[in-house]
This record gives sequence, structure tokens and C-alpha cells, in this order.
Amino acid sequence: MNTIALHTVETHFREQIAAACESGEVPGFVAGVHHAGEQIIVAHGTANLATGAPMLEDTGFLFGSVTKVLTTTLVMRQVERGRIGLDSPVVAHLPEFALAVPDAADKILVRHLLSHTNGIDADLYFPDAKGRDALKAYVDGLASGCGTLFEPGERLSYSNGGMIVAGRLLEVVTGLPFADLLARDVYAPVGMKDSSTSAEQAILRSTAVGHFPDPETGLLRPTNMFTLPETWGPAGGTPIGTVADLLAFGRTHLAGGVAPSGTRVLSAESVALMRQVSYDMDSPNVPPMGLGWVLYPFGDTTVLAMSGASPGGVSLLCVVPEHDLVFAAFGNTPGALMLQDRLLCRLLTDHLGVALPTLVTGVREDVDLTPYVGTYRSDQLRIDVSIVDGQLEERTTYEPADESQERIFTEFAGGTTSAPPQRYVPIRPGLFAPAGYPMEVFDGYLRLLLVSFHDVRDGRARYRNAGGRLTRRT
Repeated sequence: MNTIALHTVETHFREQIAAACESGEVPGFVAGVHHAGEQIIVAHGTANLATGAPMLEDTGFLFGSVTKVLTTTLVMRQVERGRIGLDSPVVAHLPEFALAVPDAADKILVRHLLSHTNGIDADLYFPDAKGRDALKAYVDGLASGCGTLFEPGERLSYSNGGMIVAGRLLEVVTGLPFADLLARDVYAPVGMKDSSTSAEQAILRSTAVGHFPDPETGLLRPTNMFTLPETWGPAGGTPIGTVADLLAFGRTHLAGGVAPSGTRVLSAESVALMRQVSYDMDSPNVPPMGLGWVLYPFGDTTVLAMSGASPGGVSLLCVVPEHDLVFAAFGNTPGALMLQDRLLCRLLTDHLGVALPTLVTGVREDVDLTPYVGTYRSDQLRIDVSIVDGQLEERTTYEPADESQERIFTEFAGGTTSAPPQRYVPIRPGLFAPAGYPMEVFDGYLRLLLVSFHDVRDGRARYRNAGGRLTRRT
């Protein structure tokens, strides 16, 4: 892609983003591309419907789970310094770490935290603590309330809990609060000059807030909760910044660990290790996992990616090493992921010439549905799967552990925790697509909408995977 082509990208982005904002798909959206020394950033719409503040090129937003790659980068810096061992048990560095299952934490290695293969069953665990001991409070709570989904290294399941434990591990090893360490060892050397970790800091500049559809009117309304609790900082609860900041971070990984300023943030060896496959479930809906990065195969091209949900918003960071390209975006409603997927796929196909293979060819009528029927559970979540009219039907129930958990999750979900039953059609044994979607939707980032079932024994699947997260048959 040359400068002329990048100008074409900018024109296309402006048209697509403006159309999405003006149609009501999303209130505001900002996206940027860096390629071969050239960079564009495009913004349109409204950052906050309550105030009418515009979405600008330098408007800040919550990184959400994109933070997990920043947290991994912090851990790798300490690995390089010999203060953390990737293959050391977490308890060797963090003796306080324990789970509700006796001795289960002792088997978890630092590597398992970063590769989402730790098995910690805490994806919806939201302790509400603030200040210097917030992450300590999170880890302390795991011992009494959270068990395991599988043996460490045995499977892959997207793990908020693993990243938060990694954040607490960093605090103990360095003696610094996570927010201070992030500012010192990532924000500053990378040149993320507009990034912060609190609402108090974000309010001093232009910052977007999330939005949800109002259940009564259907119209979008601003979120009632800006950030998740401070206990979720390393998993994506609190870091805030701009598209330019994320592009700078992506460029650092594109350049083998050297920031745009010329400062070395990571060794080339650490950057390469983060890109290596740590676990592959060999299922289209679950891309291979590196350390921190999800390794999306788009044909023969690998896209290092992480998306980040925040209350009423979603961010996305993609690094494409083969094409010297970084893409970052944020939209302030959960449905913005659809626009991000369209822009990414168009960027790959039209401007990089990447051929996207067809992942889902059509519905299979000959698949036996009975092995997948049953009840699946993970932390505070229940999925009941049945057969209705020749399709799988899933009913999701949130089962809060206490009033505080219910309050936080309800706000994070936009005021409601119930959803209508969802039907799925079989694509092949063990793999299902949500009914009513065109099959080509799943060729891009939205392959995460597919649902898979795993480890069928005696005619019954033991695990269900949706969005990279496992639930276990009960």
C-alpha cells in the first residue's frame, strides 16, 4: 500500500463511518491506520449523547481488553529482567494466590496467565474495591469464590481473571501499583501521551462514553457506568487513551519492540514470543492464542488482534506484521464491532490484497444435535441448550453471587442481564452459527459469533465455547 492507496483508505473510512453514525448504528466512531511511515485518523459523530460533545480524532476512550496486550508487555519486560519466569508457578512470585479448589493455583504457571490457558473460572467476578489494594482484594477473593474450568495448559478459555492475577503479580514483583507501572513502562516509553487510568484524569480532556439501546424506546442512551471497578484494571477496566496512542503501541510491536520515539520497550525476542502460538483449539471460532495477542488467520496472513469491550463501547487493535500495518478503532456502542469488522475486512482485501477464505460454507442437515443438549456453566453464568425445530436453542441466565456482583454486571451490560433465546444452525459436528446471519459474516473478525462444542464423550459434549470462553457441562 502506498501513500495514494492510504488516501483511498481514508476516503473509504470517512464514508463508511459517517454512514454508520448518521444511520444510528453508532453515535460516534474513530479509527486509524498506520502503514509504512504514513498515518491517517478519521473520526465522526458524537462522543457523548448527553452533552453532544463531538467525537474527534484525539478523543479518548476506554481500551477495554486491548489492555491485556499492554499487561502482557509489562510482564515480558520483567521476564527480560529475570524478575519473573514464564515457566515458574505463579505462587513462586505471588504466594497469596489461591483458588476455591485446593492446590489448583499451585499448578498455574505465569505463561498460563498470558496465554489464557490457566483455567481460572472467574470471568464474571467483579469485586468492587478501590485504591492501592484493589488488585490484592481481587486475588484474595479468588480463594473463597472461584474454582477452575480445566487443568492448566489443558484448554483455552479467554481469561479476565488470569490477566488480573498477572497485574497483581507485577505489583508484588515491582513494588508499584499497576496504574503507575503501566504509565512508567508502557505509556511513557511508547509515547502514549494522552493515556491515563482513571476517570479523574480522563475528564480533563475530550473523552467518549459508551451507549446502550434503551429497552423501552430502542434509542441509544449513555451508560450509567463509565469504567469497571479498579480491580479489573489489568484486564481492561480502567486504561483510557486515543487511537493515536494505540497506533503507537501497535507500531512498537510492529517494529520488534522499538517505540516510534526510538526507545526500546521490549526485546525482539519477547515480541516474537508473544506472536508464537501458545495454544490452538483447531476450531474456526477460536483463533490460536499467543501471549496476549489473539492470532487471527485471514488466509495466509496472520493478524495480531485484541478487541476490548467497555460499558457501552468497544475498541479494536490489529497489527499485521506481514504488511507493516496497524489498525485501531473505537465505537461507543457494543454494536460498533460490526463496523470495525467491515473496515478491517475491507482494509485487508481491497488495500492489502489479502484473500479471505470462506470459513462457513452452509448449513448441514445431517448433524446429530443430541450430544450438545444440556446445561453448561461457568462463573455466575448458566447456558441451557435444547433442540427446537431442528436447531439448537440456547437460553442464557446470569446467576449473580451477591448484590454487588449483580449491580456491577447489570450496569456493564446496559441495565439488563436477560436475553431472548438464541437459535443456532449446524455448520459441521460441534460447530454452529447463529440463525439468520449470512454465512459470509463469519469470514472476518465476527467468526467469534460462532459457537463450538468440545470433548464429546459417551455421546455428550463436555464443553461449550462462545466468544473464546468455555462453559462446562454440569
